[in-house]
Amino acid sequence: MCLLHILSTGSILISMISMVDETQNEQPVPNVMHPSILKVIEQRKAIKEKLSNIKHKIGVYSAKGGVGKTTVSVNLAYTLKSLGYKVGLLDADVDCPNITMFLGINEMFSDEYPLKPVDKDGVKVLSTAMFVDDARKPIIWRGPMIGKMIREFFENTEWGDLDYLIIDLSPGTSDSPLSIIQLLDLDGFILVTTPQHIASINTIRSGMMAKRLGVALLGVVETMSDGSKRGANEVAEAMNCEVIGTVGFSRKFNELSDKGVVPVNQDDEIKEEFLRISKKITG
Repeated sequence: MCLLHILSTGSILISMISMVDETQNEQPVPNVMHPSILKVIEQRKAIKEKLSNIKHKIGVYSAKGGVGKTTVSVNLAYTLKSLGYKVGLLDADVDCPNITMFLGINEMFSDEYPLKPVDKDGVKVLSTAMFVDDARKPIIWRGPMIGKMIREFFENTEWGDLDYLIIDLSPGTSDSPLSIIQLLDLDGFILVTTPQHIASINTIRSGMMAKRLGVALLGVVETMSDGSKRGANEVAEAMNCEVIGTVGFSRKFNELSDKGVVPVNQDDEIKEEFLRISKKITG
């Protein structure tokens, strides 16, 4: 008997069985939600209650690595702080955290539980880098462990009262960003790209993921910009959102970041650009 005939016969049998079931059960079969979905809903509800003292939660995101998400996250957080807001900064790139290096943080987590973010110049900072004693050590975790760590950041961390929690997401469109989108009631994402077409395409992927899962796009920031905004414009057009800022390539910017010094705290020109981005967000 040929495969096509087997498949056709199977389809007919399934249809016949369905017809028999429908004649025997006149009552409609209720929709049953999968237990895993119920668990996510419960977790989301508990986290929303836990983070009720945080007014706004903003993700900084791109599916492409190396485009400057951490640069934008750090400088945005400290610009908001300079405007008088209470700010938290979460490094949600669980396995490749960098925020502590950008801020010159060397503190390790104590044995205290729940977790308490480190106060760095008035901004509350949390990162898995605080679990390891050497920045070169790899954090080798599978997806379930990454998801569990992300839940710890929200379920078992004392963030206190905040106006803004800035979340530096990992690249990609899988475990880490998906967990955050599922668990948090986000105000929206800032998308980050560089002028390169390949970066724009990957950033568009992250924007499409956010839209598909019902998260707003607050705008696009182009880093390492030559002033043309060609990367940011490509993303903004595809995602129907606004270019909210450009960060030009600057040797001084890189030198300050490498030293663990926040550029917006040291350079008025750099701060001016992040003030424009901040005002777009707060407005």
